Amino acid sequence: MQSLPGKHGVVAYPARMSKPLEITIVDSHTEGEPTRVVIAGAPALAGRTVQDMATDLAAHHDWFRSAVVCEPRGNEVLVGALLVPSADPTCATGVIYFNSAGLLGMCGHGTIGVVRTLAHLGQLAPGPVRLETPVGVVEAQISGANEGIEVANVRSFVHRAGMTLRLDDGRTVHGDIAWGGNGFFLCEDHGEAIELSNLPALNQVACAIQRALERDGLSMVNSYPVDHVELLGPPRAPGNHGRSFVYCPGGAYDRSPCGTGTSAKLACLEAHG
Repeated sequence: MQSLPGKHGVVAYPARMSKPLEITIVDSHTEGEPTRVVIAGAPALAGRTVQDMATDLAAHHDWFRSAVVCEPRGNEVLVGALLVPSADPTCATGVIYFNSAGLLGMCGHGTIGVVRTLAHLGQLAPGPVRLETPVGVVEAQISGANEGIEVANVRSFVHRAGMTLRLDDGRTVHGDIAWGGNGFFLCEDHGEAIELSNLPALNQVACAIQRALERDGLSMVNSYPVDHVELLGPPRAPGNHGRSFVYCPGGAYDRSPCGTGTSAKLACLEAHG
């Protein structure tokens, strides 16, 4: 193996291969976000559960994650989904999600992409389906070939409510730390307009919140990182209840509504009555 330094540490790549590595993928698109499903060509992963295999992927095969979703073959917006065997006989498959920064616990748009891809390949029929992820089993319902797909996520909950954070620039923000399959800090008093034209400022304040969480020792939910920041604001359309911006690990913003972020937000709404 040879090790090459990267933005997020050292990534180990195979020094030599007897032949070019062939990876079979299917790309899909879900409400603004792409998913790249790995059908074949992945290294064999050690472990019985999907969580075990995800740990092995991160520890010993991170070069594969990088090769699938990072430039020049991918980009920071792309989410990868590696299909693996499931130890749960009620599940159609196991799946490990990842992006340009590392592994993800769950991914809402990615789950829709996986289910739609497997249906497109003739491996799933309309009806219910269960998938094992590193953070638990999720359920989906396929309505038809050209209809919607519903996803029932893992249990979501508020980890710490009413947190106060002092940012590097001196301002203070408040919010909740919640779990929706990934760890989130959800904040309303960030002072920024939730508009596409305001992306630089939104990215800046979300990054500052992440730094403050790490500085104050608040960057974990149980054993998982709080690696997403969700900035909330008033709705643009009168029939809606709110508007949000989700900052993802690696510095990209979510182009979709963010399934795990929506789950975390619903947990906060329920907790606050």
